[in-house]
Amino acid sequence: MKFNKINREISWLSFNERVLQEAEDKNVPLVERMRFLGIFSNNLDEFFRVRVATVRRVIKFVKKKKSLNIESPQKVMNQIYEIVMRQQLRFIKTYDSILNELESKNIFIINEEELDPEQASFVANYYLNKVEPLLVPIMLKGLKVFPRLKEDSIYLFVAFSKKDDSKSTQYSLIEIPRGSLSRFLVLPQRDDKKYLIYLDDVIRMNLSRVLYIFDYDHIESYVIKITRDAELDIDDDVVRGFYDKIKKSLEKRKQGEPVRFIYDENMPEEYVNFLLNKLNLVEEENIIPGGRYHNFKDFMKFPHFGNSELVNPYYPPLKHGELEKGSTILKTIGQKDIMLHYPYQSFDYVIDMLREAAINPTISKIKITIYRLANDSKIVNALINAAKNGKEVTVVIELQARFDEAANLGWAKTLTDEGVRIALGISGLKIHSKLILIEGKEHGKIKQYAHVGTGNFHEGTANVYSDISLLTSDERITTEVSRVFDFIERPYLPTHFEHLLVSPIYNRKSLIGFIDTEIKNAKNGKTAWIKLKLNSLVDNIMVDKLYEASRAGVKIDLVVRGICSIIPGEKNMSENIRAISIVDKYLEHTRIYVFGNNGKPKYYISSADWMTRNLDARIEVAAPIFDKKLQGELKKFFQIQMKDGTKAREFDRSMSNKYVKNGDKKIRSQIAFYEYLADKLKS
Repeated sequence: MKFNKINREISWLSFNERVLQEAEDKNVPLVERMRFLGIFSNNLDEFFRVRVATVRRVIKFVKKKKSLNIESPQKVMNQIYEIVMRQQLRFIKTYDSILNELESKNIFIINEEELDPEQASFVANYYLNKVEPLLVPIMLKGLKVFPRLKEDSIYLFVAFSKKDDSKSTQYSLIEIPRGSLSRFLVLPQRDDKKYLIYLDDVIRMNLSRVLYIFDYDHIESYVIKITRDAELDIDDDVVRGFYDKIKKSLEKRKQGEPVRFIYDENMPEEYVNFLLNKLNLVEEENIIPGGRYHNFKDFMKFPHFGNSELVNPYYPPLKHGELEKGSTILKTIGQKDIMLHYPYQSFDYVIDMLREAAINPTISKIKITIYRLANDSKIVNALINAAKNGKEVTVVIELQARFDEAANLGWAKTLTDEGVRIALGISGLKIHSKLILIEGKEHGKIKQYAHVGTGNFHEGTANVYSDISLLTSDERITTEVSRVFDFIERPYLPTHFEHLLVSPIYNRKSLIGFIDTEIKNAKNGKTAWIKLKLNSLVDNIMVDKLYEASRAGVKIDLVVRGICSIIPGEKNMSENIRAISIVDKYLEHTRIYVFGNNGKPKYYISSADWMTRNLDARIEVAAPIFDKKLQGELKKFFQIQMKDGTKAREFDRSMSNKYVKNGDKKIRSQIAFYEYLADKLKS
């Protein structure tokens, strides 16, 4: 039977609407609302770079293969454009509303024309000392080749002329500096009033200095932004190494086809047409008029002026009671399994575990899989320290981690230079698992310790992404973690997993088996249920399997942060499925699978979402949670999330993103779970 599903791209836009809802929510502190606008904008950039670019390629392919019986990609593209434009209007309205509320708090964002003489002098000095040395104005007249605009940058398109001679108009492009300078310049405070100006407007105020060698008296400027196809094209040249292929593909990405052009809606039509012609952009849905400012992702770093009322209350990472009893981390997990919940508890325990292993004389080997790392990675420092202490350190680094390819190339070189052995994995299979294996000898016997997690070894994201790590010396798990590393390095040797769910070998088959067990139990009149927490649920086979389970009477609770193809609550299809999404101060990133199993529940934490790529085209690992107390923690976690009456939204056919009506209005699940862990620490 063919069941109805929500289109993946449309569901993703619905997820980003939930982010926009947080910016609209007047109960959220003002600066946090501004930061949610930044997250929304950053998400949308990536959506265009990846998903819209993919739809465009499918459109071109389908035009060549008219007989293909698939959902019209052009229809999807039209829907995307309609939704994006509708959300854009909400975005602008929300931004204006936040500005008004900031002004009620005596915080003002002003432009170059609103500066008083003292502020103008301050801005001019800042421009001369900090900004001007970074500017590279490109004069477009006479250029044979139009300059290639960078993906992550915004540009001032400048038109300058003599007022009495329109034919004298010339054009220039000026890239707004990024990275070394903040997008926002905080101006000197006046009494109790605080002022900000965009870096864009700092440059606008000084355009006459930029163009001082030209004899012009009329200058116009408008911000523009280009978004490019971000898909890496990895060729099949078997002669070159994988490292070199990635480097070449990154160069190609810089030249990717434009998939979106955003411009100031006040820009004269002749200027717009000039740019569209130079950029070879013709598809109407990829040309989006906007406001005076772009790259709102910079709002993620919007200043808060030291005012605690403007940001979320700080909840310091909690200690873990078992890891604070004076023993070493390795010794503690040698005796019992430990579960860490980020950012509620500190990620430093994982770093400390590696530091311990680096200097522990009984430890001889460390292996780790790396997908993303912090810019100044303490994980890398610990691994280098281990290598310098004579440990055999193997790092499996994923060079195709989207948007982190260049960084991972750099880390691979750094680690290699320090004597760490680098393994690049398997061609065609991204390594997305979050594994550490530490091996040594105790009392003449091999002793292994393992980490299996849901999130990256990244100290920065561990502060804002909710994730779980399992630290264990249970041989049922450590032995199979070792086999995963063997499989990565020697993929053609036969291997077997009894306890871990490993993609692409066993994960899908095992999950289907677990669902079939619940279906069988339901049909036999036994209690049958499934609880899943995922970032994305779009794999057609798994979605259909959950529909089948619902029709058989299996009760299914879903907590899905992002894309969800399932339509819950539909008669004769999904009436036993309840699906919610939680968007709050932390990014919900944890993946948990729980199956009722006739009163003997099976609990797993995993690196894998239920997407085809995670189940069939990546190396992912789900680990069973055997310890009853730790199972209890996960059970409590689910109970709290399903009762959320503050930040939970219900999934439905219309993707209305309505807040749940049957939740407990007193429960905000992220805060409630922090308090639960804090209470456990006291007991």
